[in-house]
Amino acid sequence: MCNLHTSHTSLANLDLTNRCNLRCPICFANANQAGYVYEPSFDEVVFMMEKLREERPVPTPAIQFSGGEPTIYPRFFDVIRKAKELGFAQIQAATNGIKLAEDPDFARNCAEAGLNTIYLQFDGVTDDIYMKTRARKLLDIKIKAIENVRQLTDKRPSIVLVPTVVRGLNDHQIGDIIKFALKNRDVIRAVNFQPVAFTGRIDQKEREEGRYTIPDLIKDVKNQTGYSTEEDWFPVPSVAPVSAYASAILREDKVTFTTHPHCGMATYWFVNDKDEVVPLTQFVDVDGLMKEIFDLAKDASSATFPKLSLLKAQKILRKHIDESKMPEGLTTTQFIETLTNVVNNKTKTGLAKFSWNMMLISSMHFQDDYNYDIERVRRCAIHYVVPDGRIIPFCAYNGGPTYRTEIEKKFSVPLEEWRKTRGNEYT
Repeated sequence: MCNLHTSHTSLANLDLTNRCNLRCPICFANANQAGYVYEPSFDEVVFMMEKLREERPVPTPAIQFSGGEPTIYPRFFDVIRKAKELGFAQIQAATNGIKLAEDPDFARNCAEAGLNTIYLQFDGVTDDIYMKTRARKLLDIKIKAIENVRQLTDKRPSIVLVPTVVRGLNDHQIGDIIKFALKNRDVIRAVNFQPVAFTGRIDQKEREEGRYTIPDLIKDVKNQTGYSTEEDWFPVPSVAPVSAYASAILREDKVTFTTHPHCGMATYWFVNDKDEVVPLTQFVDVDGLMKEIFDLAKDASSATFPKLSLLKAQKILRKHIDESKMPEGLTTTQFIETLTNVVNNKTKTGLAKFSWNMMLISSMHFQDDYNYDIERVRRCAIHYVVPDGRIIPFCAYNGGPTYRTEIEKKFSVPLEEWRKTRGNEYT
C-alpha cells in the first residue's frame, strides 16, 4: 500500500482472468471490450497471494477471486488449495454461477479445495432483469447453482447473493431478493447489495436516472419487506471496537474495519423457526454496547492479564440486551457465549452455537468518476493485488485514476494473439 493509506487489507480481490462466459452490458471487466486477455499465470497468482500474507501488522485474512469469471481459470482449484495452504481464513469466489449450475462436481471440487464462500451474482428474481443486465436468461441457472451447493454435505460453502442495483431497472425487487434469500437460508447467509458504479462515459441525465444509493436501499428494504427500519442499519466501521477488544485480549493485531462510514451499511437479522425476522438492533443497544466495549479495549490493552476482562465484557453485553425483544428460541446466555467465543478467537466454536438462523443484509457502494472521494479511497479496506506486487484500493483500481487499465495492459496478451495460440473459448 502507499504510505498515505490508513486501513489495512480486510479483503483482497485477485482477478484471475478478464475472460468470461457471459457478455454483460454492465460489466467493467471484459476481454472482448478491452481487446486483450488479462490472465496471470499460476506462479504470478501465488506471488500475489504471498504478498498479501506478508502484509503487516495484519496479514490479509480474506481473499476473493474475481474477474472476468474466475471459475473458468484453468487452475481454479489449485489456486483455492494454495490460498488455503498460505493461511487465508476466508477464501471466496465472485461468480455468475454458470459452472456451478452446469456440473454438480464443480461445486463439490470447490468445497474440497477449501472454498468458504460463493459470492453469487444475483440481480433479481425474474428473467426480464437478467436480459437487461446480463443479456441472457439466468434465473434457472442461479437456482440450479444454489441447489448444487445445497446437495453438498461436507465442507459446504456458504452463499452470498450479490445484486447490482440500478434505479428503475431492478430496485423494485429489493424485497423479493431478500425474501428469496430467507427462503433459502440453509445455504444463503447474506445479501450484499452493490449500487451500480458508472465506470464508463455517461451523461448527467442518465446518471440521475440510474443512480442508486445506500439510503435508497435502506428505504426500499423497509418499504418492500417491513422487517427493519432506518435505525437498524449501521456503517461498517461501527464494529471496530469489537476488533480493538479482540486485538487487546489476544495480544495480536486483528483485522479492523476502519473504512469510511459512507462506504457501506449493514443490518443483521435473526430468523426463528416461525420465519419471524428480528434485527439484532431491535434487542441490542448497539451504540451503548460499542462505546463500552471500546473503553474496555483501551483498559485491556495495558492489562497484565487481558483475558480476565472477558467476564466484564459479558456483563456489558448483558447490560445492553433487552430480553423482552429477543427472538423466540434465542436466550441471552446463548447470545453472550457465542459473541464471547468469536472475540476470543474461537470463531467456529462460537458460530456453531447458533441454533437459529441468521441473515446479513448489507451494501457496499463502490465509487466511480462522478462521486469520487479521496478520503474514502484512503480508508478503503477492500483492495486489489496485482502481478507487480502492488496493493491498490478497490475504487482506485476501477475508477478515478483507473489502475485497472494500466495493470491489465501491462500484463496482458492482445485478444487476436490469444485466440491464435489458445483458442476462442470465453473470448
